[in-house]
Amino acid sequence: MKTEKRFWRANAGPIRLFVVAAAMGAAAFGGISGSVRSRTAEKGRATAAFAPDKGKLRIVVGGQQVGTEEYEIAASGDGWSARGNTEIKSAQGSTRVTGTLSMHGDGTPARYEWSTQGPKKASAVVGFEGMTVTSELQMENVKPFTQQFTFTTPRIAVLDNNLYHQYGVLARMYDWSRKGAQTFPVLVPQELTPGSATVESMGRQDAGGMSADELRVKTEDNEIDVFLDGPRLIRIEVPSANAEIVRE
Repeated sequence: MKTEKRFWRANAGPIRLFVVAAAMGAAAFGGISGSVRSRTAEKGRATAAFAPDKGKLRIVVGGQQVGTEEYEIAASGDGWSARGNTEIKSAQGSTRVTGTLSMHGDGTPARYEWSTQGPKKASAVVGFEGMTVTSELQMENVKPFTQQFTFTTPRIAVLDNNLYHQYGVLARMYDWSRKGAQTFPVLVPQELTPGSATVESMGRQDAGGMSADELRVKTEDNEIDVFLDGPRLIRIEVPSANAEIVRE
């Protein structure tokens, strides 16, 4: 088994962070990626309370629906769990992506599991121990691979490919009472990619004909607008990709 270690720090320099991408349908999203520069991690605890949410999202690119995601965020023991199941369709066929994130009460991740089923199959278990993250990757016809990352805070946002409900989890980690720009370290498990994203409340805005709270998630060259009705994720817009993720 191959093992690799990386230390991620606030001044690590430019890295690759895929915050909106298709797991196997890069053609559908045009291989969207954002190069981000790491910034100081938020170390304070968020004050926004977690709350249950369950729903189905339509994934639309260029006006055409390319997939759906069903998800549920629920209490689990002393913490929370967030489960998502996405199906993406492209010219290469259909791919199913699943992810289950177990969290402590404040949203700090404890364990994450993901898998993809389609032309390419893969799965991984990601463990979070303080500021150390260990990913154990399994792929067809490839030897198991283990990679470790060391962050500067345990409050890491997991934003995986095609599991958009995780932006709802990020919204719960945001400190709504303090508001303003808040920067979080980010891990994209399917890409084994660490990075950072800055999140800021834009107040009440129009979201497809209804009023909603907007959070703007920024990387160095990408902006993602997340709209919420209380704890409910209702819409995500990615203007640079002409993409929308809309709650049914």
